[in-house]
Amino acid sequence: MSSKLDPSLHRERKPDWIKVRLPRDPVFWSTKALISDLRLHTVCEEAECPNRWECWSQGTATFMIAGDRCTRACGFCAVSTAKPFPLESDEPQRVAEATKRMKLKHVVITAVARDDLKDGGADHFARTITAVRDVNPGIVVEILVPDFNNEDWAIELVMNAKPDIFNHNLETVERLTPLVRSRAKYWRSLAVLKKAKELAPDVETKSGLMLGLGETEEELFQALDDLREHDVTVLTLGQYLRPSMNHLPVVDYIHPDTFEVYRQVAMNKGFKFVASGPLVRSSYHAADFNPKDA
Repeated sequence: MSSKLDPSLHRERKPDWIKVRLPRDPVFWSTKALISDLRLHTVCEEAECPNRWECWSQGTATFMIAGDRCTRACGFCAVSTAKPFPLESDEPQRVAEATKRMKLKHVVITAVARDDLKDGGADHFARTITAVRDVNPGIVVEILVPDFNNEDWAIELVMNAKPDIFNHNLETVERLTPLVRSRAKYWRSLAVLKKAKELAPDVETKSGLMLGLGETEEELFQALDDLREHDVTVLTLGQYLRPSMNHLPVVDYIHPDTFEVYRQVAMNKGFKFVASGPLVRSSYHAADFNPKDA
């Protein structure tokens, strides 16, 4: 599946509220240069996030470890699907150095799915968390992880490194999961979130859903209930945007007012923090929620 933007996408009319601000701040270019200098990948670029201009202009980025090749081919994702390269043993230190140079107080670390590895990349996550804390002791470390095939020992390996926020995205409602998320399972994702919380009760668990894939409100609200039943306390809701013509089509564009309604519904269901809007993504304004203040 191609991760390149199809030129024909420029002919697709999007609502007025789907706007991307182009970079003007010099901080954007210094952030880009630093990431290149340290040979790091970001989900901002690889997943073609619509907010990368804004976030990089603020000197923030979501680091993507374990390479830029994913072993899964989800119908919504722009990250390349291919046989991954071996892990780079010094990558944890390079990520740590980036957080130090950028003077970050909150970092988000994510990864492609690595089903080729026995632990799914869990040890690499753990070593990266440890490396970041070694050079930046006060930083809030948020991780956005694959499902590690729901292996208890792999999840425990990650939690033993003591992240502050454990994020694993549900992505969509139960009915649409087989279409949207290749090789993933709705209830397996919920189980992973529950296990993380049980292993480290003080860690905040977080998840996110994309809207506009054809889900109904009833299905969405059921997904929110399922997340709360599995002790998830932080939520993101955002608009699905089609990366290319090879990806799943957008069924609906959800109005910003509706996103606000959904935010209120989620808060009423007991979530501590909800980011909800058309351009919201898993790590968008992640630092707005500080688990130490929760």
